[in-house]
Amino acid sequence: MSVYLLDKTLQIDITYECDDLDLEDNICITVIERCPPAEKLFCAGQTHLFLTPSEARVLGEALLEAAELSESGKIK
Repeated sequence: MSVYLLDKTLQIDITYECDDLDLEDNICITVIERCPPAEKLFCAGQTHLFLTPSEARVLGEALLEAAELSESGKIK
């Protein structure tokens, strides 16, 4: 799954690395930046972050909670 942010200059790919089935952290978040060097958030043009299933769930739940709070206008 790809998500594009910041006017499509930041691409976030989320994949399950089935080749790494034996590893606990086999969920990969790849961040790809396509912008001028002065605008980069990361040093590298492409960065990988590997998560365990429980870490991925916590991240997903945190994003959903933030989205719900934003949409409702509530302060936590």
